[in-house]
Amino acid sequence: METVVSGIRSTGKLHLGNYYGAIQNFVKMQHQYNCYFFIADLHSLTTHPTPGDLHGHVKQVLVEYLAAGIDPEKATIYVQSDVPEVAELYLYLNMNAYLGELERSTSFKDKIRAQPDNVNAGLLTYPVLMAADIIIHRATKVPVGKDQEQHLEMARTFANRFNRLYNNEYFPEPYAFNFSDKLVKIPGLDGKGKMGKSEGESNVVNLSDSPEVIRKKVMRAVTDSGPTTENQEKPVEIQNLFDLMNVVSSADTYEHFDQLYNTCQIRYGDLKKQLAEDMIIATAPIREKIKEIDQDSSYLRQVAKHGAIKARESASKTIREVREIIGFRSF
Repeated sequence: METVVSGIRSTGKLHLGNYYGAIQNFVKMQHQYNCYFFIADLHSLTTHPTPGDLHGHVKQVLVEYLAAGIDPEKATIYVQSDVPEVAELYLYLNMNAYLGELERSTSFKDKIRAQPDNVNAGLLTYPVLMAADIIIHRATKVPVGKDQEQHLEMARTFANRFNRLYNNEYFPEPYAFNFSDKLVKIPGLDGKGKMGKSEGESNVVNLSDSPEVIRKKVMRAVTDSGPTTENQEKPVEIQNLFDLMNVVSSADTYEHFDQLYNTCQIRYGDLKKQLAEDMIIATAPIREKIKEIDQDSSYLRQVAKHGAIKARESASKTIREVREIIGFRSF
């Protein structure tokens, strides 16, 4: 069975965009592949070296991924810092990562512009840590977005360089993996693009948002003054609302409001009220699971411990073999 590795941000609540995109794919993948999903708390220190509540953020992410359908009995879900072998492999790979190639990383250039007062070594070697996360399990498939493709290319470079330097074809090449070509793209509430935290909290509907919060966010969604001619093309901000409705509402509901728009009879207030209620219904099961799991400290400890044991079993085997290949020996 092929191995899949994917990182999970250690901060931020999950929203509809995450759920109908990556998470649903993760849930399907865990039944067909040997999956490792890790919460990237070490990575977060490159941007936030002194986090206010690192443990609380990690717990929230763990709770929400479990509530969304990740099964710790089928996939290995673990906290990155619970697997010290990752840091050891990161050290070895850094010895053969060159300054010039790291400085050319697009994400590094973007980050030093965004945080000029915090250009730390971890930021520079972020791609090396990402490579360690992947090849520690000798993974061949990595579900990544466009913004991470360069990092994955660098991971292949580091894996191949290790093999070449030590004349041992130990690490397989990891490749970008699109589990499904039918990913649902969830637009944001700001009328501009996809739903995402980078656009602000008001742009997203979180899986844990209360019904009251969802109603407020949706009612503030951007609209225009309404159609002036029948069957006219919908502007982006209006099409976004219909796209959201297409995901969470029934086909009859969508057709009803589409007909009202095409006949210039639509009232956006009614559309948004209906959309909000349908979002509340769609997220209710997950919201209840989040509350339930969040209160079960014993279960969370069990999941985190079980994940760490499974991940370390794989990682320690890799480190043991890597140390032997490099030439480390105990006296």
